[in-house]
Amino acid sequence: MPAVLEAGRISAGQQASRWSRGRGPPLGTNEERTLAEQLRLMAVHAHPDDESSKGAATMAKYVAEGVDVLVVTCTGGERGSVLNPKLDRPDVWANIGEIRRAEMDAARAILGIEQAWLGFVDSGLPEGDPLPPLPEGCFALQDVEVAAGPLVRLMREFRPHVVTTYDEEGGYPHPDHIMCHKVSVAAFEAAGDPERYPELGAPWQPLKLYYDVGFSKGKIMALHEAMLAAGLESPYQEWLERWEDRPDKGSRITTRVECAEYFPVRDDALRAHATQVDPDGFWFQVPMELQRRAWPTEDFQLARSMVDSPLPESDLFAGVRETAHAR
Repeated sequence: MPAVLEAGRISAGQQASRWSRGRGPPLGTNEERTLAEQLRLMAVHAHPDDESSKGAATMAKYVAEGVDVLVVTCTGGERGSVLNPKLDRPDVWANIGEIRRAEMDAARAILGIEQAWLGFVDSGLPEGDPLPPLPEGCFALQDVEVAAGPLVRLMREFRPHVVTTYDEEGGYPHPDHIMCHKVSVAAFEAAGDPERYPELGAPWQPLKLYYDVGFSKGKIMALHEAMLAAGLESPYQEWLERWEDRPDKGSRITTRVECAEYFPVRDDALRAHATQVDPDGFWFQVPMELQRRAWPTEDFQLARSMVDSPLPESDLFAGVRETAHAR
């Protein structure tokens, strides 16, 4: 069974590890000898459901290939919306935190990943002009240096070779996504430095940091045109009409991972977040075969690298495999 870690419930000063691995027994002599040969991927996300809408097929592909994959969820999603009209009920709202954890458990099992909670509180998405202040104590208002501590500890325990997260705009400007970016970059840069957070375990330097590029104009156009060619109504018409008001991040893409085989796994994991997605809604309007044919990859921007790998790439572990096996 995949492991779950309550990272946020251990203070930065505590050295006792709560990590238990999702495959096999706890670390022992035999496993330590082979650990350097095991590739490991960490994906840092703001809320439960983000892991299933951003890079999920890529994670499922790597899990199938024997890579250890850990999703780190910064908040509990307590202030998330209920976007499934069938579940927009008082009893759901009254138990939203518990429900979202159960949804995360279901998605985790579908993807075959391990998962950790950092334990911060969802900031919500402020609306209005001017925007209201963020709630006291929420994730987005934390000091970055302090908030990065639990993630540094996780990086030193899990020892990922590759880390994925969001760009400086959070993928989209949700305060928790932007904070997730800041904390991820800070932890990536600190985890290998023995002088920083010395109480949080032995240093470990991840080798590559990627940003998810979920939607580029090229991808939206390809899916739109595939729908029209099939004689179907495209759900992306309005997106394209509004695109002049949005930056196109397609030029940032350095790495395209072929993972169309795992799109159904991605969609099943997304549907597991039942309060967050309408199973009859927007995200499922393009037939699976059209998706696979029109855009068979998930896309990333290589933001930091400690290894040489020619661009463009087709593998998040390009340049890592030989280095990792030698560590």
